[in-house]
Amino acid sequence: MSVIPDTRVQQVIDRLERTRSFPTGSGPRDGDTDPHHFVEYGFSIHPDQGDLMYLLCRGIKATRVVDFATSVGMSALYLAAAIRDNGGGVVIGSEYVAQKAEVARRNLAEAGLDAWLDLRVGDARLTLRDLGGPIDFALIDGWPTPSGPSLAREVVEIVAPQLRVGGYLLNDNAEPDYLEYIRDPRNGFASMTLPIKRGTELSLKLAPAA
Repeated sequence: MSVIPDTRVQQVIDRLERTRSFPTGSGPRDGDTDPHHFVEYGFSIHPDQGDLMYLLCRGIKATRVVDFATSVGMSALYLAAAIRDNGGGVVIGSEYVAQKAEVARRNLAEAGLDAWLDLRVGDARLTLRDLGGPIDFALIDGWPTPSGPSLAREVVEIVAPQLRVGGYLLNDNAEPDYLEYIRDPRNGFASMTLPIKRGTELSLKLAPAA
């Protein structure tokens, strides 16, 4: 049972969780990093992570949050429900694959939450560069890259300076270079790993970066 009291939202979450599927052959972590090859797969957060995000955003009275990457909208459902229940605001989503963005919009509309979603289609390193002001919370998920820094690391370097002091970051996949950034005291965060999914990193912004 989700912490979200709205049964309409819960029905959409339940459907997405019930129909969740994974590639039977090689997946993105096996070397195929083209996201367009996995249009039919959500690779969404776990409901326990979603409940945590909802509670955190309600607790800090968040009104402006970031959802990277939105995929089919599972994470956006929890965030938009919190924003709505806080009295209003916006979920700024970013999704690279246009087909998934359309599915996300339909899922949010089915849940009655589409009015709180600003979904930006394209490379998050561009779409999230200007968030229009301070944000309260951000989910930093991402996608495997064949070489170089992880997307999570590149995106957190863009988003973290736009996060207000007292706001939270949540990371889904514990990428080593993301953890290196978020645990560097010069970047102004206190951070811990929670035993959810494969390891969920929760970070509180204490101060601007040095």
